[in-house]
Amino acid sequence: MKLTDELKKSTLAALWFMFLTFPLLVIRVNTVTDTVEWRWSNMAFIGAGTFFMSIVWRYMIRKKNKGKSQASQDRASALRRFFEQKQNQIMALSILGIFTLAFPHIFSMYQTNIMISALIYVMLGLGLNIVIGLAGLLDLGYVAFYAVGAYSYALLNLHFGLTFWFALPLGGLLAFIFGIILGYPVLRLRGDYLAIVTLGFGEIIRLVLENWSDFSNGPAGIPNIPKPSLFGMDLSLQAHTVYLFYIIVGLVIFTIFFINRLQHSRIGRAWVALKDDEIACQAMGIDKANTKLRAFALGAMWAGMGGVVFAAKTTFINPASFTIWESVIILCTVVLGGMGSITGVITGALLLILLPEYFRAFAEYRMICFGSVLVLMMVFKPGGIIENVRKTYKFNAQAK
Repeated sequence: MKLTDELKKSTLAALWFMFLTFPLLVIRVNTVTDTVEWRWSNMAFIGAGTFFMSIVWRYMIRKKNKGKSQASQDRASALRRFFEQKQNQIMALSILGIFTLAFPHIFSMYQTNIMISALIYVMLGLGLNIVIGLAGLLDLGYVAFYAVGAYSYALLNLHFGLTFWFALPLGGLLAFIFGIILGYPVLRLRGDYLAIVTLGFGEIIRLVLENWSDFSNGPAGIPNIPKPSLFGMDLSLQAHTVYLFYIIVGLVIFTIFFINRLQHSRIGRAWVALKDDEIACQAMGIDKANTKLRAFALGAMWAGMGGVVFAAKTTFINPASFTIWESVIILCTVVLGGMGSITGVITGALLLILLPEYFRAFAEYRMICFGSVLVLMMVFKPGGIIENVRKTYKFNAQAK
């Protein structure tokens, strides 16, 4: 495309954007002096910025269409081949293990608390990855199972005095049961209809917790939730934080191992088949109903255990902690990281939780940056930061 055509299209885009934003950014009514202020500098800034961004956008689109991203693909393949070698895997895991063990002793308690929150979202993202990344079921009410786990620990401790270690499996079990309760009515739904129903389920759970005061203490929440104990020892606040950090690290490792094995099992292959084509999946003899129920239930179980850890970390929970926004963040960790990719989901969760904490100076522009990143990812890398690479099987006709 000629340079003049590019400049013409970018100029038209700038003019159109200036026209759309003119009433908001240029005109300001001063109610004190009853005068109208004209901020023409804002219009010039918007026009110049739009013109420049339009040129960059068109250049990136043209580069993508010409397939010049082959170099990045080659680098990704080289990196993948590097980590396929066993000695490289051992070296990388050893370095990561040493860094993880030393993390709470190197960094401050504030940094450790942030990392605990990020690792909780890693668990939640890996759980939702079962439902969305593997089975292809769009669940927008995933935060409901997160709330079930958190409130199960809070209420069991409040009324029966159960400790963290007893509540952890029970929270996962209760979330597992709620996953079946949600999954059974929506077996025939998919796509947008499934998303709407799951969204409604998440809001129902939140509203029940907010309005049933006799059961959940309503908006006041449940305070004084005890942190996990270590053989009955009386730990300081910093020691509790370090202990909880190691607990969540162990749970994340267990989650990665379990989901990796699950992904390559018979049920994991059934989920992938269900995601690709439900009709063909059913024609091959796979029970579609049981496959969906297993996806909802197993995915919910990890959210329940994550909720128990969240309640132990904050020592206080209320329904305001389990809004639709939490479901959106968990969903974005899966979509941005790479649906179906365990490494991608971990990367997406760490980036989405850690970066806003370390860039609090730009908190006012958080949603703008967040939306821009989503648009760029969907256009230039729809598979996510680390795309899922399916395992391929080659048939050797000469083998005996």
